[in-house]
Amino acid sequence: MEWLQAPDYWLTRLVFERALALIYLVAFAVAINQFRPLLGERGLLPVPYFLRLAGFRQAPSLFHLHYSDRFLAALSWTGLILSAAVAVGVPDIAPPWVSIPVWLILWVIYLSIVNVGQIFYAFGWESLLLEVGLLAAFFGDGRPAPPLLVIFLLRWVLFRLEFGAGLIKLRGDPCWRDLTCLNYHHETQPMPNPLSWYFHHLPRSVHKLEVLGNHFAQLVVPFGLFAPQPVASLAGAIIILSQAWLVASGNFSWLNFMAILLALTTFDDHVLGHVLPVTPASLAPLPLWWQILSVALTLMVVVLSYWPVRNMLSRRQRMNFSFNRYHFVNSYGAFGSITKVRYEIILEGTGAELPLPDADWKAYEFKGKPGDPHRRPPQIAPYHLRLDWLMWFAAMASPFEHPWLLTFVEKLLANDRPTLKLLRHNPFPDRPPRFIRAQFYRYRFTTGQERRGTGAWWDRTLVAEYLPPLRLEGPVTQPTDQP
Repeated sequence: MEWLQAPDYWLTRLVFERALALIYLVAFAVAINQFRPLLGERGLLPVPYFLRLAGFRQAPSLFHLHYSDRFLAALSWTGLILSAAVAVGVPDIAPPWVSIPVWLILWVIYLSIVNVGQIFYAFGWESLLLEVGLLAAFFGDGRPAPPLLVIFLLRWVLFRLEFGAGLIKLRGDPCWRDLTCLNYHHETQPMPNPLSWYFHHLPRSVHKLEVLGNHFAQLVVPFGLFAPQPVASLAGAIIILSQAWLVASGNFSWLNFMAILLALTTFDDHVLGHVLPVTPASLAPLPLWWQILSVALTLMVVVLSYWPVRNMLSRRQRMNFSFNRYHFVNSYGAFGSITKVRYEIILEGTGAELPLPDADWKAYEFKGKPGDPHRRPPQIAPYHLRLDWLMWFAAMASPFEHPWLLTFVEKLLANDRPTLKLLRHNPFPDRPPRFIRAQFYRYRFTTGQERRGTGAWWDRTLVAEYLPPLRLEGPVTQPTDQP
């Protein structure tokens, strides 16, 4: 069945698989660096407690067999090493049957992590990586011709990613319809990057063009992904351009990089060859059993697509929702609503005997989220700072809706080393503070004149107290001014 083979996409597959392996590598590096203090045996939301409540059917994971921080580290390092091996092309020199199990092992390990990751892994790009990672297992290594159906399945993922995001915006915040959302979004997004200040200060007419371009890229262009060439390549190029704009203006983990990667599947070797002049050796025919496997995979995706398609057509569309515990054939979408004002929780500690307002309060500094107004927003993506993102969500609600935050404060009061590694700066390196409080600030980007005068990227105003002074024994009542 020659029509099931796509020899003109050999280079496309090569670039796709190498780049996807690098994203997997980043994801496993995040787990190695952050999982233990967030979700480990003594983490903010310990996995052992979660496993007592969730069975295998609710959360398929290898950790139902056993969980320990060492086992988590072993699996994460295994995933990282395998990702690096794929990125440098090791499966291409191994026996042909090696490719599928290597990709499946990566998928199983990361699925096991995500399904016990609770709120710290409740992001759409986790499901996206899992869905694309599973499809990659059937893409083949560098010797046989790529399966055509897998190429179209990957484009179908991109269609749902883009079109779902476009629909959720039209149905969500009115500012997407009156083209004003980006008057706010560059400033209020979860984690601005070094260029976000400049994007925010673009003329409002440019912000309107940004929104119009977003609507075109997400609601019109995706239908071109399944058109004949060169229309498909043009559609892919437009999506890459729009995603590159998002990469330049904010930190969204590996979400935009995954979208760019998926859009590459619209480029055949003739197009990519202008950038990467690599000539493949003679390709072997795709084995019959592999062709049958790709047909079976396609039929499975067609059946499972019923739920995300129904979701996209529904007036109550869900964002970033998985209809099965294996995160396969999901619904996507982001920022249906835009926050118009930025609030930040600033944690401060003191070694004073009493937590008086005039005590020497020192602020903890996070790696990514805004804190010190004079610190330029850093570039983090495609790396993902999970605690920093959750702090953004916590600022939108009561601390009692985020019980992990109180545990986090408790860890800081004890100068817990694994927890402190999640932070950029610990103001109490020698001994833990006696008290910690959380202040609630409103942040806004400085104007050009303010930044030239003060050097600050942010201006902030104290709004209220988010958490009263706390110590390990419990909350403290502030002393009164009465004798």
